Amino acid sequence: MGLTGRQFLIRAADAEATVVEVGAGLRRFAVGGVDVSATYPDGVLAPKCCGGVLVPWPNRLRGGRYRFGGEQFQLALTEPAAGNAIHGLGRWERWEVVGHEPSRVTLGLDVVPQSGWPFEVRVEVTYALGADGLGVTLAATNTGERPAPFGAGCHPYLSTRGAALADVVLTVPAERHVVVDAAQIPVRTEPVAGGDFDFRAGRVLGGQRLDDGFTALTGREARVDGPHGGARLWFDDSVRYLQAFTVEDLAGGGPAVALEPMTCAADAFNSGDGLVVLEPAQSFAFAWGIAPA
Repeated sequence: MGLTGRQFLIRAADAEATVVEVGAGLRRFAVGGVDVSATYPDGVLAPKCCGGVLVPWPNRLRGGRYRFGGEQFQLALTEPAAGNAIHGLGRWERWEVVGHEPSRVTLGLDVVPQSGWPFEVRVEVTYALGADGLGVTLAATNTGERPAPFGAGCHPYLSTRGAALADVVLTVPAERHVVVDAAQIPVRTEPVAGGDFDFRAGRVLGGQRLDDGFTALTGREARVDGPHGGARLWFDDSVRYLQAFTVEDLAGGGPAVALEPMTCAADAFNSGDGLVVLEPAQSFAFAWGIAPA
């Protein structure tokens, strides 16, 4: 057992995926022995949130503070340099196995009441291999007695198949780019048309590097393509935001591009952009997946 806990291997035909216990993250997805998602060694912590499940909020909360139901809450600052709470409360938890079959695995976590989060939400995430690649479904249910703010995302990195970032073609079907301040918190959105963040038709990255959000999605698929092949990320209508993040070297494995499907914006607990309010016993789900391009 590595630093990310137990490793759950699933297989179907020539595809296989490894899901980890800590954070319920995707460590590897490969088809025919070729990595479709970027991976990392078993003996390290998941680098740069690789493959992580982001609940009960994705991305950042300014100062770790928010108001909900007329009350003010303060979360621990898990991004100290910028003074934010980042990527939720499930990232470093050991998720329990709900079911494990040859081609699918389901992990679950009770996000329990704690300082800054006096709510109760049950989250289950299922990874399943099929003819269309790897499909992922995340479902959340309010198991408490009061409404709970909720958002979710996932943090997969797509493999460039050994290509340098400068040679990668990125496709993001979004009409608006999220403009952020020095703390990486959204302040407004701007049209992408004709600008540096217009990836709707696919564009070579060249010297551009990204840690940027996109919204006003016009399609349900984003892509990373290189000279030797690539990967596509699909997502359902519950995904309203995508975050694109480029890495020159992910844990010694070379370049990678994270394409993160998110149901809400960064800092949604404050802005309300895409925020879901789960009433007691209410559920919410979204789906996404990865396939070779």
